[in-house]
Amino acid sequence: MTKVLMVSAENGAFVGGKVGGMGDVIRDLPPQLAKQQIEADVIMPSYGRFSQELQAQHISELSVSFAGQMQAVSLYRCDNPSHPQGQLYLLDHPLFASAGVGRIYDRRERGEPFAVDASKFALFCASVAKALCDAKLGEYQVLHLHDWHTALLALLRQFDPRYRPLQGLRCVFSIHNLAHQGPRPYRGSDSSLEQWFPELLHAMPHDAWAKVGDPRYSECLNPMRCGINLSDKVHLVSPSYAEEVLLPSHPHLGYYGGEGLQDDLSRCKQQGKLIGILNGLTYPDIGPERGDFNQLLTKALSSICLWQAESEFARSVDLIAHARINQWQSQNRQPSVILSSVARLTEQKAQILCHALASGKTVLETLLFKLKQRHPNGVYLCLGSGSSAIESQLQQIAARHDNFLFLNGYQEELSAAVYQQGQLFLMPSSFEPCGLSQLMAMREGQPCLVHHVGGLKDTVEDGVTGFAFQGKGLEQQGLAMLRRFDEVMAMLGSDTWQQICANAKECRFDWQQPCAEYKTQLYDA
Repeated sequence: MTKVLMVSAENGAFVGGKVGGMGDVIRDLPPQLAKQQIEADVIMPSYGRFSQELQAQHISELSVSFAGQMQAVSLYRCDNPSHPQGQLYLLDHPLFASAGVGRIYDRRERGEPFAVDASKFALFCASVAKALCDAKLGEYQVLHLHDWHTALLALLRQFDPRYRPLQGLRCVFSIHNLAHQGPRPYRGSDSSLEQWFPELLHAMPHDAWAKVGDPRYSECLNPMRCGINLSDKVHLVSPSYAEEVLLPSHPHLGYYGGEGLQDDLSRCKQQGKLIGILNGLTYPDIGPERGDFNQLLTKALSSICLWQAESEFARSVDLIAHARINQWQSQNRQPSVILSSVARLTEQKAQILCHALASGKTVLETLLFKLKQRHPNGVYLCLGSGSSAIESQLQQIAARHDNFLFLNGYQEELSAAVYQQGQLFLMPSSFEPCGLSQLMAMREGQPCLVHHVGGLKDTVEDGVTGFAFQGKGLEQQGLAMLRRFDEVMAMLGSDTWQQICANAKECRFDWQQPCAEYKTQLYDA
């Protein structure tokens, strides 16, 4: 039995524990890995909330050297909600709730990118290292780190004498999104390597800086690069994305590759360290009960009320959505077609839709116009939150177009209803490491219109299980999407359409093969 400790910022095994797809992966992996004789425990921050909500048992007070002081960090343990045979460890400290109690990431806009989150996760990494070295956790053969939030653990393992015993563990680093790398200055800031680990800054060998420095900002440490260069295996979450990142990014051509780290990743490839394994999805024997469009709108209204309860002021975006739902309900609207999206509203996910074409209209506005022409009663539902600039743009479009409902937030039951009720899922990501949303839509028999990149290329077959487009640069990508959308709308309801829907529903991207590859290519190799 191989024992693995998953170190993550997110975990979708309980309410509030995830923000994106990484949380789904951390939820699903432990029970699936168990079928391969791999016992995986999870450790993450409590964020001032989850240890109490999960009634976790307090097992230790760790004394962690951080920022020139000894910090008292509380360690809790409970059964993993998604895999009761495994353990979930939670670490708590006031810094872990710096974004607000229960909030995983700090969305407040400041002059220093990543500053608050980087300090929080630096202490988290030091706390995990201390807990392992003090034998407060189980005994493990593999340390599995997920994304930049946990990558400083690889740095401490490699260069901090206090944590040298961790070199006896195999270290695997999974990249869920290369675009977020967490760079911070070496010195001169409250959120810097010198501030977090002053002894380490001066003790590291001179040649180490070539492995951990940011290639674009010479005075900065790059946590993502630490994870890539200081781990035994580097895992990307789809085979196609693992190839795309070997080339430099050219945003003006619409290509997103290695984001400045392509040389490191290419070297890992040459050394046999770089592995692309597609994420999986669970397929329950009995899914949630399917509702209808009116029930979907009722769930949307309930979600809006919950979001309003969390906000100090009434949000315009919620008022617009509430008014649109009331309008549709008063009309007793039964859409002839429902377009849908569920996404984190980042540049990665939305910049093609938000791109202003030569016509002066955005791709999204043009698509809504085309939808109204072909299906006057058709609607587009978009559920998500993220960048305030993107949220604002979608809010304005939602106010002007009566066939577009923008639901600015996330709620699990509402998300499930959108996947079930939608008839065409739009996912025009500029790049996509893996993508789980398209798999969830396909699981419900909803085909997807996707940009043919990364994990979308590996999971959606154009004209067979869904629809795809390509293009060089935002203008060409936007126009290609609109052309393919026209073609898809023309076949809606046809025998070809019905076959594609059936093919999508029959697709299986379960965890059996990925977990077998985890065992042979990441943990045992």
